[in-house]
Amino acid sequence: MALRSRCRPAQSTTDIPSEHLLVAFSNPSGVRVYRINADATPGAEVDQPEPIDPGIYAHQVRVRPDNRAVILVTRGHDAASGKPEEPGALKVFAYDHGRLTKEVSVAPNGGYGFGPRHLDFHPTKPWVYLSLERQNRLDMFEFAGDTLSAAPAFRQNTLAEPHNIRGRQIAGTVHVHPNGRFVYAVNRASSTVEIEGERVFAGGENTFAVYSLDPATGEPSLIQHVDTRGIHCRTFHIDPSGRLLVAAHIMALLVREGGALRTVPASLALFRIDDDGRLDFVRKYDVDVGDRTMFWMGMVAL
Repeated sequence: MALRSRCRPAQSTTDIPSEHLLVAFSNPSGVRVYRINADATPGAEVDQPEPIDPGIYAHQVRVRPDNRAVILVTRGHDAASGKPEEPGALKVFAYDHGRLTKEVSVAPNGGYGFGPRHLDFHPTKPWVYLSLERQNRLDMFEFAGDTLSAAPAFRQNTLAEPHNIRGRQIAGTVHVHPNGRFVYAVNRASSTVEIEGERVFAGGENTFAVYSLDPATGEPSLIQHVDTRGIHCRTFHIDPSGRLLVAAHIMALLVREGGALRTVPASLALFRIDDDGRLDFVRKYDVDVGDRTMFWMGMVAL
């Protein structure tokens, strides 16, 4: 069975027992839940018992590891072209066998200056790590029972040079290491300038920000910035053993080196994760994407 929709699906996930598929739609914003059939195909949509406020531009939906709560990440938009800023929010639901209820909107400062894109859960603690795309920031929220804190307990910048923005500079995916001791967030840049009739990378940070976590409080402390070795790492993943990180760069782009131009191709870049959480580059696999982009990448354990 294929799922058809006029909305733009941004991301999907299953609940913890893989009984239901949850899909976030960005434009128009929304979230839907589908049963998963015994043969693993998508089944019928689950009718929701309560109206849902999907916020503005949903980008991710995640189910808490205990399967009792769901968070819909809604990014909002910066002010642009004469339009005012549209606020972002985390939409938190109680979850029970595909049903979303008791919605609470978590939006510090009314969601203004708050542009959440992607979150990950700590494997054993009630901690949520969230990337703020439009603010280049990492926030940590906490669950107290089924209630998510109204404001972050901790905030960290993701950039090495936050006052040296050279184009569109945005935070992206965030992942907690399987051992719960480290968090990885990615910085993305791909704006261009014209040089000799060619569109050339304008500069910016394509880096991982690596944080160690205080085991008592969950506070993230920056321990490394490292080049992702490509342009615009939109997605990355940590293998289940926790020893390898793979970064997917969506596009090829010309860059200037000295007086010459060279093409940096789209690629998968492999990093070894050391015992202290830091990343060591291993190698790259270039990918010919033509005029398309390598939009998604993930890994599964077999």
